[in-house]
Amino acid sequence: MYILGITPGEGFEPTRWKRVLASGIDAITIREKQLGTRAQMDCVRWVQDQAPDLTIWVAGRLDVALACGCGLHVPELYPEVPTGLAPLSRPLHDAAQFGERLGADQLIVSPIFPVPGKGPAWGPARLRNALGAWPESGCRILALGGLTPFNTAQVQHPRLAGVALMRSLWKGADPARVVDLMRATWNGGPGRPL
Repeated sequence: MYILGITPGEGFEPTRWKRVLASGIDAITIREKQLGTRAQMDCVRWVQDQAPDLTIWVAGRLDVALACGCGLHVPELYPEVPTGLAPLSRPLHDAAQFGERLGADQLIVSPIFPVPGKGPAWGPARLRNALGAWPESGCRILALGGLTPFNTAQVQHPRLAGVALMRSLWKGADPARVVDLMRATWNGGPGRPL
């Protein structure tokens, strides 16, 4: 199971970020729109120093991604980015977007479960149906939105590489426990209270 952590857009707080980086996640998307170019680059370089084996994506900042040698998460309505310039991650909010986003290295399907302000939820059945219908693409597909150790098993599918998490990593006191429980549930264990 692949787990991508996404920063919550609340600024850079080293103590909080260290806990998430050490939680056992496989990758992180730095989604800090309010930070200027230099501050974002400093964040990326700090993460590279703290967790050199972690895959890093920067949301909506091609300049920062290129300067720091990491991937770019391309938000909706972002200008088209040529394939091959940097590793690309794309959101997928509608099944019809799949064909136009096949050049991405990673697709994040969301929201799976209801999340305030994020539009209609896919739901587990619709996600599984879409995953079964899409042609093989070679890109990593992750689920995002309202996922917890209690509902992760509902979204499992051979085409789904894992999950992307935001609130569950950043709002709780123990992100490592969240990651452990997510992996245990994914591997067939029961979801347990956090």
